Amino acid sequence: MLQKFFFASTALICLTVLGNSLTIARGDTRNGDGTNHHKTMEISPGQPVPSVDLVVHQDTKKGWNLEVKVTNFRFAPESVNTTAKPGEGHAHLSVNGQKITRLYGNWYYLENLLPGKNRITVSLNTNTHEGFVSNGKLIQDTEIIEILAKAMHKY
Repeated sequence: MLQKFFFASTALICLTVLGNSLTIARGDTRNGDGTNHHKTMEISPGQPVPSVDLVVHQDTKKGWNLEVKVTNFRFAPESVNTTAKPGEGHAHLSVNGQKITRLYGNWYYLENLLPGKNRITVSLNTNTHEGFVSNGKLIQDTEIIEILAKAMHKY
C-alpha cells in the first residue's frame, strides 16, 4: 500500500511539473530605479508571439491620438482579472515611466504632455496584469514626443 502511495505521489508531481511546462512561464520585473512592477509571462515555445506598434497622430485641434496596432493579440476587457491566456488581455499606457491607464482597444486620446521629451509606452498585458514577455523582453513599443514652446516634433 505504501509503495502505491509513493508511486501515485510521484506520478502526480510529474504531471504537475509537465503541466506547468506547457503554460506560460512567470517572473518578476524591476524598473531601472529598483521599483517593483507587475509580474511577467514568457510566451511559451510554439505559441504565436504578440507584437505591438504604437503610432502617434497629432490631433487637428489639441493633443494626440494614439493608435495601438497589435498582432497575435486580442483585447479582452470582458476577461480582466480572470485567468491569464496566451495572446489576450489589455495594454498599459505609460507616459515618462508613469502608468496612465489600461487600454482595452486600439485607440486612445492623450490631451496634455509636459514640455520637453515625453516617452509614450504601450505594453501588452495578460488578463491578470502580467506583462507579456518574449525571449526575456517585454512586449511593448515606445514613441518619443518632444514638446517645444510652440511646436511638436515626433522622433
